[in-house]
Amino acid sequence: MIDDFAKKYLHSDLQEIREAMLGKLDGLSEYDVRRPLTSTGTNLLGLVKHLSVSESRYFGEVFDRPFPESVPRWDDLEQRGTDMWATERETREEITGRYRRVWEHSDATIAALAIDSPGHVPWWPRPDVMLFNVLVHMLTETSRHAGHADILREQLDGAVEMDAESMARQGRDAAFWESRRAEIERVAKECS
Repeated sequence: MIDDFAKKYLHSDLQEIREAMLGKLDGLSEYDVRRPLTSTGTNLLGLVKHLSVSESRYFGEVFDRPFPESVPRWDDLEQRGTDMWATERETREEITGRYRRVWEHSDATIAALAIDSPGHVPWWPRPDVMLFNVLVHMLTETSRHAGHADILREQLDGAVEMDAESMARQGRDAAFWESRRAEIERVAKECS
């Protein structure tokens, strides 16, 4: 009973955060979804591409259910890091479409296996795992990158996760955030 609940709960949360990741691209130009916004080049479209590679491997190879399309391999030093950004030959539609196809493949794996089904992650120090471990790992990994995407999107256009109606009810308009930021800046300077 608890196994079915845990599997359904984790899977549902994973689906929700996947959708949030793609939502971070909405309304942005090609430049803005590809634009490197950190010193290491982190960008929104690259995060989506990275998650598609990660999820395809974790719910594919780990359970002997390989994703049918070619994706960069982590054990190929020539390919390492290429999953973190989109080349000029890759379109937003290709990358987001692949991510959705990866979800379908992953969802089929999750549906087909019991939560205690064994898998093998050769790149982990303790490689013998269960579907439970991989569900938790991918939920954590996707949530981590969704947090990065939240910050990147806010840097680009000020968009935050809360919708405009919720922010208005709380009195949190642009003036509120400008005042809050100024207050935090003042405190930081006083403490330095």
